[in-house]
Amino acid sequence: MEPQAAGQAEVILVVDDDPDIVRVVEVNLRLHGFDVMTAHSGPEALALLEHRRPDLALVDLMMPEMDGLELTRRLRADPMVTALPIIVLTAKALTSDKVAGLAAGADDYIVKPFDTSELIARVRAALRRNQEAREVSPLTGLAGNTRILREIADRLKAGDDYAVCYVDIDRFKSVNDVYGFGRGDQFISALARSMRRATVSVGLPPAFLGHVGGDDFVVVCHPSQVQEITSYAIYDFQRASDALYDPIDSSRGYLEVVDRRGIVFEVNLVTLSIGVAVSTSRAFSHPGEVVAVASEMKMSAKKYKGNFVALDQRSDHPPDPSAPLPQRRPAADPAAVLPQQRVTESDTAAETGPHA
Repeated sequence: MEPQAAGQAEVILVVDDDPDIVRVVEVNLRLHGFDVMTAHSGPEALALLEHRRPDLALVDLMMPEMDGLELTRRLRADPMVTALPIIVLTAKALTSDKVAGLAAGADDYIVKPFDTSELIARVRAALRRNQEAREVSPLTGLAGNTRILREIADRLKAGDDYAVCYVDIDRFKSVNDVYGFGRGDQFISALARSMRRATVSVGLPPAFLGHVGGDDFVVVCHPSQVQEITSYAIYDFQRASDALYDPIDSSRGYLEVVDRRGIVFEVNLVTLSIGVAVSTSRAFSHPGEVVAVASEMKMSAKKYKGNFVALDQRSDHPPDPSAPLPQRRPAADPAAVLPQQRVTESDTAAETGPHA
């Protein structure tokens, strides 16, 4: 069974014993950019699945040999297509028939005769829900990469000012090495909660939070919200992560990590590195460009000790010769300086050791 390659049209499997309905549905789906597989019975549909995996199935309930309920049950029992979105087509408008279809594992139903525009809308909605559900992190419940890129693309299209913050836990590998992946997941969950509280705290306009994977998170917000969100997240996560260490490690302020040669390194407790890209200084044309700049700034932030936020200040706008020169803020100005806690001697060991 071959999955679809990225960028190809989504494939819809249409299963109905009425050739006229199959033809009408196929023509309309193809007109709207979908690829179509057709079958006139349940067994024929199962045979097709041996060679190609669709993105969604439209299944008629009333068919000879194997009805739509049994076909739906078999699809749900197949590990390769168990998450396949299924829309049942039924000539019966009785509630009991609809309930039976949903109970068998269908995601939606359409009563014949149906309007083709409704059919296309339901197909697209089911595909969108399935895509988002597959990308939601089972650990944090946050949206994944595709939803993050779409959020940035929407801001680009709208022409509004926005900022993208790329958040990463420093020395997270050391936590996994010392405590195991179970404890590491607790740190990731703690950061997710801290980031959520931070984004909610700024109010409107609403900030978006996504989970790239592992210990990487992305926030899309208005540029004016960056400092409040990042400061809140840093303080909140530091308090939460303190409680996740063993008491001896938390009290001395570092972890003891043994490398494969048996050498013990003192590795500082985790901090956050945050890279920020803003639309107010650069004209981005694609979401990937924004993410690349935010990622670059995140790597720059990792060069500094403690929690650090690196804001991209490079500009592609020509300077205005009539504009006054910018005034440098004093270092003590809290509006210009973000928190940089946990700058200890063990930072040096962390940077030179194998687990930095």
